[in-house]
Amino acid sequence: MRYSIFDPTGNITALAEDPVEPALQPSAAAAIMQKHPEVEQVGFVSLGGDMPALRMAGGEFCGNASMSAAALWCMEQSLALPAEVQLQVSGAVQPVTVRITQREGERFLTAVAMPNAISIAKERFCFASLQGELIIVQLEGISHILIEPASPFFPLLADRAAAEQAVRSWCAERNVNGLGLMFLEGDALTPLVFVPGSNTVFWETSCASGTAAVGMAIAKATAQSVDRTFSEPGGSLRVFSDPASGQIWLQGSTRRLKQNMEAQEDNRAI
Repeated sequence: MRYSIFDPTGNITALAEDPVEPALQPSAAAAIMQKHPEVEQVGFVSLGGDMPALRMAGGEFCGNASMSAAALWCMEQSLALPAEVQLQVSGAVQPVTVRITQREGERFLTAVAMPNAISIAKERFCFASLQGELIIVQLEGISHILIEPASPFFPLLADRAAAEQAVRSWCAERNVNGLGLMFLEGDALTPLVFVPGSNTVFWETSCASGTAAVGMAIAKATAQSVDRTFSEPGGSLRVFSDPASGQIWLQGSTRRLKQNMEAQEDNRAI
């Protein structure tokens, strides 16, 4: 099984280039992540045909992996930049547009046209002795909850074990493909993401879909377009959200760390 490892704003992502049946993808992803503990998520790419495709191991949508898959496609096709790539992505009904505007070696500056939210609403949440309302942004392939300092749930940021229990519990209650808790303080964003399909829970170094969800939530609350850069543990992501036009762009960078790796031992384990 050939795979490459990318670094999109610290959210280390492996992209497997050989076909793996969807039912076996979580096991394949677990084997890669065991071999490379720095990897936070695994996607499976198909680079043949007219349009590349990406399926995450848990079937969720992932903006950072989308950036990386588009960069891989540009390298494989030797595309001149700037380029615009149409990408089929799990968790998104329509193809996703990725713009790649700059390349330095195997580092790329990218922007993803993020899918519009299905809904942005306040809902009541309970966990242990905590209760209160939170904004939840439901996307096609994943949902995200915004938690700010005034919320009674913000102290979960300091109790990571409890936060991980909460995200698992809330994901099961809402039966979604994946759920993120976006702890926002000023422009500092700390993402926690649980994906039941791959049974992974990570305090991610960056989260593209979560960053976009925060931008969409702020744009709806203020009824104005938003252009903000958020500082996350792995670096910065910029989101532009315009509620009038419905455009949501997420800008970041990705670079390939390793390539054409062989996972023969992992295949035997699978």
